[in-house]
Amino acid sequence: MDRLTLLKQLSFGARVAEEETADLASYFVETDQWTRIFRGEIDIIRGEKGAGKSAIYALLVTKTNEFFDKNILLVTAEKPRGTPVFKELIPDPPTEEFEFVGLWKLYILTLIAQTMREFGILGQAAQTVISKLEEQGLLERVFDFNTVLRLVRDYVRNWLKPELEGGITLDPHSGIAKGVSLKIRPSEPSAAQRSEGFISVDNLIRAANTALHQAGFQVWVLLDRLDVAFAETHALERNALRALFRVYRDIGEYEQIKLKIFLRSDIWKKTTETGFREASHITRFAVLDWSPPSLLNLVVRRLLKNRVLVDEFSIDRDAVLRDFKAQSALFFRLFPQQVEQGSRKPGTFDWMISRCADGTGKTAPRELIHLLTSLQEQQIASIERGEGVPEGDQLFDRSVFKTALPVVSEARLTQTLIAEYPDFEPLIMKLSAEKTEQTSDSLALLWRLTPEEAVKWAQRLIEVGFFEARGSKDKPTFWVPFLYRDALNMSQGFAEE
Repeated sequence: MDRLTLLKQLSFGARVAEEETADLASYFVETDQWTRIFRGEIDIIRGEKGAGKSAIYALLVTKTNEFFDKNILLVTAEKPRGTPVFKELIPDPPTEEFEFVGLWKLYILTLIAQTMREFGILGQAAQTVISKLEEQGLLERVFDFNTVLRLVRDYVRNWLKPELEGGITLDPHSGIAKGVSLKIRPSEPSAAQRSEGFISVDNLIRAANTALHQAGFQVWVLLDRLDVAFAETHALERNALRALFRVYRDIGEYEQIKLKIFLRSDIWKKTTETGFREASHITRFAVLDWSPPSLLNLVVRRLLKNRVLVDEFSIDRDAVLRDFKAQSALFFRLFPQQVEQGSRKPGTFDWMISRCADGTGKTAPRELIHLLTSLQEQQIASIERGEGVPEGDQLFDRSVFKTALPVVSEARLTQTLIAEYPDFEPLIMKLSAEKTEQTSDSLALLWRLTPEEAVKWAQRLIEVGFFEARGSKDKPTFWVPFLYRDALNMSQGFAEE
């Protein structure tokens, strides 16, 4: 097969897990962390943006039947694609942490009740939960994430309105008063209230746990896309997540109900940086971290996913995946030895991961996969222009690597960093066409700030991975990694002050 035809038939998969759920299992790297998550030993999965949290989430969801055989019911708390359901909270969010805790508990309880009803889990405890939620208008026959969240939000908000406690509440659909008391309460009701049918949300969660135990089931509630849901307002994000982890602590005493939370490492850091007592109780967590060998394994798996490539070069797929040396050999069979030639220049794979690393020094699979796709596009265009084909079995000529990187750089800067932190855009864009290593004085000049103010902003840019801190404590410098340079047309070197 000629090289152009082969290249056009290759696919390295999507950068975002939600777009390739059906294919994930074929090249997912089943690490020890994955095994522990699958066994239920891990509740909190943390990682950098693009590190693979959503891939693990998506793969768990595809194994719903396997979990059912283990008497585990998977419950997703969010839509897998489209606008996140929790974005509904942004225009009019809970005003107090107490309200947010109640919202999380009642929302999770409603999801569990819906699941128990769907799977026919019966008994007195199950009936208590389901009937109470139905009576309060929180559990409808036709399930919809947005509707459930809206009902729960309005219900919890009415907890804060004492004039509604005497037996008159607002209909969550119409806002019209109706004669049903708010029988589900945020705290333990008095003896007199219990005799009138009042019950706390915690008691209903306890009843749900009892019902699941009696039926021999465990429920895992999966919470992903939290970074997308609250990205527009970091204060709301912090409040929502601190409340969620308090709920995680409270529900932790129940054996049949487990929360599985997928969260970016930088958001976890922001959530806990002002002090968070509950953090000491969170021990069942894993941090996704990609070493160079694991990233090479990922690239090779993406290559071997292509049957046309395996057949064209007579590759023994299973033998390669069993032997890391064979994986390295296959990579350098299909890629040039170096992008930049010279005894002191890195090998191609090291060049790739260094160019895809942010200011923290970490390379996420998302950018590496994007680089592979961009290499493919650039090589196809090169051959179509008549520039010849790579040597031997190589898929890519070294000349296309530097033309492929700007696409990755632009996407990372605009679609990830600036999209998430728009306040930084004016400062970042003022670095266009500047040198890659800046001082506090040079930044102050560019940004028209005092050196002290410039350092404060630079520190914030370090936190989000745009700058890497260099220099000394007395004379710090701020270095822009390769990942962002092409998008800003920056040149290597030290800034003139």
